[in-house]
Amino acid sequence: MRALVVDHRAPGRLAIATVPDPDPGPDDVLVRIAAVSLNYGELPKSSSVVAGTIPGWDAAGVVERAAASGTGPEAGTRVVTWGWTKGWAELRAVPVRELAVLPDEVGFNEAATLPVAGITALRALRKAGVRPGLRVGITGASGGVGRFAVQLARLAGAEVYALVGSQARGEGLAALGADHVITGADEVDAPLDVLLDNVAGPQLADLLDHMVRDGVVVSIGSASGAPTALRPSHLLANRLTLVGYQDAGDSAADLAHLVNLLAEGRLLASVDRVDDWKAAGDAATALLDRRIRGKAVLTVG
Repeated sequence: MRALVVDHRAPGRLAIATVPDPDPGPDDVLVRIAAVSLNYGELPKSSSVVAGTIPGWDAAGVVERAAASGTGPEAGTRVVTWGWTKGWAELRAVPVRELAVLPDEVGFNEAATLPVAGITALRALRKAGVRPGLRVGITGASGGVGRFAVQLARLAGAEVYALVGSQARGEGLAALGADHVITGADEVDAPLDVLLDNVAGPQLADLLDHMVRDGVVVSIGSASGAPTALRPSHLLANRLTLVGYQDAGDSAADLAHLVNLLAEGRLLASVDRVDDWKAAGDAATALLDRRIRGKAVLTVG
């Protein structure tokens, strides 16, 4: 089969190559991939990534061979899948616990955006105990995780503060459910109950001064690449809970929930760019340069 592999000589360090077909385990289905989405964390950013590696967390396609154990969907079923590697290929072996069946209303491009970004947002908000009436701040709100978090927090009944790098980056967030689209901590007009942080750096330190007593801060990313200078008074004065959170795996139930929200029109995938996978290097560079709002998708073929 063909796959996108790490090639340090290619644009974006990605190139199409011929590799061996996957060897499914007894509880794996073999999926012919139609579309994948890109996540910042999986892109090969330096020469330390082993050449020839097949990246890829998010992928959607059609089951080509059902699991030998008899579990999971049958051949011909449309699915969305999650895994730590090897999603950017024509074929992928996927455990049945890491996929969800797609209804006709959900296309491959939209479905491919869900696994990492959607599940990260869903589980982080769940970890924070978001419920109706809470004020929830979301940094990096214009990105893939951020856009899902804005929508899911709104669906949970929260008042949403979407923090972005510029007003241009914030376009469209109000339509997704953000009550306030702002560019800095000084624009927070009421204390936040929950902060979902994708950015870290100085902005996170500033936002800790805008939290309620017993507020919860969930750190899920550090897109700024800048250090965060935390003062003990940040946490002690308001008895804040600060937790780093990363959760993956056993994704079937949460994927099915997100797919249903898409099918019902209650969740939007925010696909900003779609390319043939031959242009993977250009798409990856655009994502690294912060020129993507929402998700970048590659069609495989």
